[in-house]
Amino acid sequence: MIKLSKVEEEIMSILWTIEKGFPKEILAHFKQPMPYNTFLSTIRKLEKEQFVDYVKYGRSHQYFPLISKKAYRKTIYNNMMSTFFGNSKEQLLSFFMEEEKVDHKEIQEILKKFKKEK
Repeated sequence: MIKLSKVEEEIMSILWTIEKGFPKEILAHFKQPMPYNTFLSTIRKLEKEQFVDYVKYGRSHQYFPLISKKAYRKTIYNNMMSTFFGNSKEQLLSFFMEEEKVDHKEIQEILKKFKKEK
């Protein structure tokens, strides 16, 4: 699975939230206005790459996601782990702690919550 562009991710995020929508409904959720033709080109690309499909109603299309947010997130995570952290959870955690200024106490709290959930 390929990594999506920012615009493609925004369209997918909207579809994951609303589950299905006609172009104007999807465009209404955009943070920044997007030209209609640009939207159509982008959603057609997502369709070609099998991220979305549609049901045709007359001349209009109602789009829906073919891939779940969880599946896409897992793919991105796996790519990030192998590309940037050599599949090392230790390197990932170390990076996260440095970048987010997480201290050991916060890590312990996270571990406690994680153990409760399991």
